[in-house]
Amino acid sequence: MDIHIWYTLLSAIIGGVMGARARLGEIRSIEMVHKRFESFPEAFVKQLVSTEGKSASSRIPMNAQSLQNPEENKDKMYAAQFSPFWNEIIKSLREEDFISNREMDLLSMPSNTGSLQLVQWPLFLLSSKIYLAIDLAVDCKDTQQDLWNRITRDEYMAYAVQECYYSIEKILLSLVDGEGKLWVERIFREIKNSIQENSLVMTLNLKKLNLVLSRFTALTGLLIMDETPQLAKGAAKAVFELYDVVTHNLLSSELGEQIDTWNILARARNEGRLFSRIGWPRDPDIKEQVKRLNLLLKVKDSANNIPKNLEARRRLEFFTNSLFMHMPAAKPVSEMMPFCVFTPYYSETVLYSSHELWQENEDGISTIFYLQKIFPDEWDNFLERIGRSNTGDLELQDNSTDALELRFWVSYRGQTLARTVRGMMYYRRALMLQSYLENRSIGDRNSRASPSAQGFELSREARAQADLKFTYVVSCQIYGQQKQRKEKEAADIALLLQRNEALRVAFIHVEESPGDDGKLVRSFYSKLVKADIQGKDQEIYSIKLPGDPKLGEGKPENQNHAIVFTRGEAVQTIDMNQDNYLEEAMKMRNLLEEFRGNHGLRPPTILGVREHVFTGSVSSLAWFMSNQETSFVTLGQRVLAYPLKVRMHYGHPDVFDRIFHITRGGISKASRVINISEDIYAGFNSTLRQGNITHHEYIQVGKGRDVGLNQIALFEGKVAGGNGEQVLSRDVYRIGQLFDFYRMLSFYFTTVGYYVCTMMTVLTVYIFLYGRAYLAFSGLDQGITRKSMLLGNTAFNAVLNAQFLVQIGVFTAVPMIMGFILELGLLKAVFSFITMQLQLCSVFFTFSLGTRTHYFGRTILHGGAKYRATGRGFVVRHIKFADNYRLYSRSHFVKALEVALLLIVYIAYGYSQGGAISYVLLTLSSWFLVISWLFAPYIFNPSGFEWQKTVEDFDDWINWLLYKGGVGVKGDNSWESWWDEEQAHIQTLRGRILETILSLRFFLFQYGIVYKLELTGKDTSFAIYGFSWVVLAGIVSIFKIFTFSSKRFNFQLFLRFVQGVIALSLIAALILVVLFTKLSVPDLFASCVAFVATGWAILCLAVPWKRVVKALGLWDSVREFARMYDAGMGFIIFAPIAMLSWFPFVSTFQSRLLFNQAFSRGLEISLILAGNKANVQA
Repeated sequence: MDIHIWYTLLSAIIGGVMGARARLGEIRSIEMVHKRFESFPEAFVKQLVSTEGKSASSRIPMNAQSLQNPEENKDKMYAAQFSPFWNEIIKSLREEDFISNREMDLLSMPSNTGSLQLVQWPLFLLSSKIYLAIDLAVDCKDTQQDLWNRITRDEYMAYAVQECYYSIEKILLSLVDGEGKLWVERIFREIKNSIQENSLVMTLNLKKLNLVLSRFTALTGLLIMDETPQLAKGAAKAVFELYDVVTHNLLSSELGEQIDTWNILARARNEGRLFSRIGWPRDPDIKEQVKRLNLLLKVKDSANNIPKNLEARRRLEFFTNSLFMHMPAAKPVSEMMPFCVFTPYYSETVLYSSHELWQENEDGISTIFYLQKIFPDEWDNFLERIGRSNTGDLELQDNSTDALELRFWVSYRGQTLARTVRGMMYYRRALMLQSYLENRSIGDRNSRASPSAQGFELSREARAQADLKFTYVVSCQIYGQQKQRKEKEAADIALLLQRNEALRVAFIHVEESPGDDGKLVRSFYSKLVKADIQGKDQEIYSIKLPGDPKLGEGKPENQNHAIVFTRGEAVQTIDMNQDNYLEEAMKMRNLLEEFRGNHGLRPPTILGVREHVFTGSVSSLAWFMSNQETSFVTLGQRVLAYPLKVRMHYGHPDVFDRIFHITRGGISKASRVINISEDIYAGFNSTLRQGNITHHEYIQVGKGRDVGLNQIALFEGKVAGGNGEQVLSRDVYRIGQLFDFYRMLSFYFTTVGYYVCTMMTVLTVYIFLYGRAYLAFSGLDQGITRKSMLLGNTAFNAVLNAQFLVQIGVFTAVPMIMGFILELGLLKAVFSFITMQLQLCSVFFTFSLGTRTHYFGRTILHGGAKYRATGRGFVVRHIKFADNYRLYSRSHFVKALEVALLLIVYIAYGYSQGGAISYVLLTLSSWFLVISWLFAPYIFNPSGFEWQKTVEDFDDWINWLLYKGGVGVKGDNSWESWWDEEQAHIQTLRGRILETILSLRFFLFQYGIVYKLELTGKDTSFAIYGFSWVVLAGIVSIFKIFTFSSKRFNFQLFLRFVQGVIALSLIAALILVVLFTKLSVPDLFASCVAFVATGWAILCLAVPWKRVVKALGLWDSVREFARMYDAGMGFIIFAPIAMLSWFPFVSTFQSRLLFNQAFSRGLEISLILAGNKANVQA
């Protein structure tokens, strides 16, 4: 455990230093994006544009003035190359509904290929800067130079002022001709002369700038619309008003009078020719500048909060930060390494159906209602995108196009195959864009073409080049069967094929044909299909298989049959609950070059890729899980890859060297049970065959994780069980044999050793408490405690302190905190950690400790780890008490009550030198563990303390507990069926013997307590212990009488009479014994504790030896005793919940605890928790 703690602390420090050196977290807020945007174009071109793309910079047309300043020319060329990529990223954010149309206009960047002299930045950097500059000018009482110095303190304000000045000149010159043009030229000539003479504040009346801009804003507002006769007249009038304001208000009185009496202008004005005709903007460059200037002048509020959406902000922050991280140079698309993306799929959700969108759960919450409340801004953006801003929900269903768009919108916010396919197809879109711009720069050497991205998706050359370099294969194992059964998943997969021409689907096809003997023979084929022009499946390849390919675990077998259809030199394995982003797809060329880079003695065989967990935005549980997972896939894997060199393959965004792996056993081992965690065996295989696994954090892939406690527990149980199987695998044995000592230790403590240490943490509690119980029963604790204090021996206390810190997740949180500091900053890290503590993250970590310990220990003892479907649903719903009891009874509740019994024995009979304070300090961690294990499922259960739900849960639990099982009845419906399922893991003689040995510990309670009763005094004869068994037998007999039932009516009356007489006699006997013997009331309670523990021991012994017990005819009695025990445990847990449910403020507090992130974002989580009332009100 000490080495584990040491590794955790050291990895956090080293990982933090390495992350800082890699420049992670330099841009951690949207304000930093604003400040450093000027440096993005150059960084982007140097990192992500290939040499062929860069060659286009020398052919971008620039005007003569800009060429006079080489530095400005260089910046403008960088901006011109950067803008098409940036705009495509912003467009993708709009298509995903993370930003609105207005935000897209503000975030988009001009092409920077026009004749304007300076770099044009996105408007979100320049908005409101003009009006701030005007305020400075209006208040200016100093010289022109002082005013300009104040403006240039904000570089974007200076850009805005210059762009506004040059754009107005250019637009006005394009609008007017004749005398009007002469007036414009003269005005700007006078202004330029004033600037050169440093007399601008005298030439212009700066207090009238607001009036001038209001006139020009009105003019641009007309010009951005399509030309009509009325608009043309209005524009002419607006120009004349602008002329009037500039001449008579803006210019100094002397200069204004000169221009007003200018003969040419005066004659044209008198004849009505001045500005009578306006040349409506038709040149694309002018039209773009008019629209841009209109927005620049209209947006008066600050754009510091643009984009508003948190996910859009996070993506832009990470992308812009990654531009300054070290990555290999990008090769041209034609020379890059071809690659394939590979996704296994079975029967998960592909696309939500309309019925699923509107179907309400038991709380009255539909999926669409839930998403509207969780993602209100994205819902508004979606309605704006489809042109239905004022449309009701039901009206969307009437239009088939809108209904389909709605299905996709919902599916893109869940963990669906549709979301994964959309994300992975961004690779093709990025390659098409990159190829298109490279081809234009090559093909248009003489035309000096600008790098515009318009039309790249229609370019045949770009599409062909992208298809040569990228393939996407989804292995839908049972797609053929789904088509035959006409399931909706098959139709949805076909729809994805139609919408994505580069998508390929592999599946197992089964044909039945009569054999020679007349019996049906099944033939298995592995097929690859795509969508043809008509949208139907077109077979590309069909490979006959020697038999049924599904021999081992489902997921790896699904990958193994379809790996043959992948293409290229690299393959990226992607789960069907992952996502990708266009801006990250642009960096794939750089990542693939890592295979050719220098990474030590051996070239890389697996490239590790950073993950972003996108499911941590609403509930506290999802946030804890997201932070824990993010810490591992960033800082944790960073240290594993270097310097420890023990990173394996932990998930599915990694990129494999395809040639290396398909010639060395593939990427998936599929043996049943032992390879339940198939991912990590690919890493074992690669390492054993002298591969090299690296980790890279300048690119990221989205990943969905479980969001409810039950889902998290099932996931952690699956991983812990998988680690238990790894302990038994020859792969781990071989790695341990081949690694040097230090690398072996690194490998051990980052794989199976982590779970061994986790189990040791819990075993420490048991060993301490059983040791204390033994000392208390034997009477040795007082003497030993005093002797240890005299000798100063406090080692065990130190062990307990370390155990407690591990238990509550303090050491787990150290790498997490370091990750927070690195990527969020110190203040945000401290705030996040304190918030997590207030939301009881320590309770969650302690509970997770129990989950991992139980499943890992069970796998070690009995084997048989199995895949556990965790579910990837949307709605944060209330989990019934019975559901939680079934899932956690044996893994947490039984163990917590055992610890509680030990603590009660310790406080009753133990010796503590410091009294109550010493007892509290020694047992605090243990009591915390008991409370966490017993009540965490209900603390983190939405509406867990709402009175109505509590009443319904109790009724449901009682019905489940008393319902008789039978053939075909599942454990979800009957206690008896569930009890039988809970024993299924005990299959071997070894397992039975181990269970028997472990169960003997419960007899300690009765053996110790009977000699501590006041009734027995100081008598230590064995007869007293024997007599306690006689009493226990009597209690069992009485229980049998009270639970006996008969269908005979007459006997039933007699039985009830006997039961009544025995009950009265028992009460009377207890009273007499207490009155006339030394038996006290505390003795009665102590006896109950002893007999409860012994009864549980008997049950635990009966379960592994079920056949023997059945042969003796006692199994029905054992089952009834077990039901009684479960009923008792249930009441112990349920009683505090029911008491707290009486107080409404407890439910309110719990909602705040669970959904603090949602409340912080202003979400209407209360409407979701309110259930059916919310739908009525909505």
